[in-house]
Amino acid sequence: MSESESELPDNDAEWREILSDEEYRILRESGTEPRFSSDLIDVKDEGVFTCAGCGTELFDSDEKFDSETGWPSFWDVYQEGNVETRPDNSHGMQRTEVVCAECGGHLGHVFDDGPEPTGKRYCINGAALDFESE
Repeated sequence: MSESESELPDNDAEWREILSDEEYRILRESGTEPRFSSDLIDVKDEGVFTCAGCGTELFDSDEKFDSETGWPSFWDVYQEGNVETRPDNSHGMQRTEVVCAECGGHLGHVFDDGPEPTGKRYCINGAALDFESE
């Protein structure tokens, strides 16, 4: 369950108070964690992956797969409208950025090389996620 928008921080100083340094760097500054550094890569339990910034439900464990890329990967989102995508032409590449629709936090990128039925690979920074086991 996500928090209402009125409960979200109003400025960077407030975000820095509630997020760890790594979470802030990734969610608010569009950073990337090192490959294979997230404990969430190996999570196989049933549950939901939520935004570390606001708690919005983003991905279900049933849609998680091992992409062997070094980041948690999903072939679909938990609920349509909980994530948004936007063009990302940084670092001399053309990619599609994935952000939390509630707080605007950077999550990672989506690619068209995932498994069926969607063919999508949501490649997500583990530090941008929390896991709620069922």
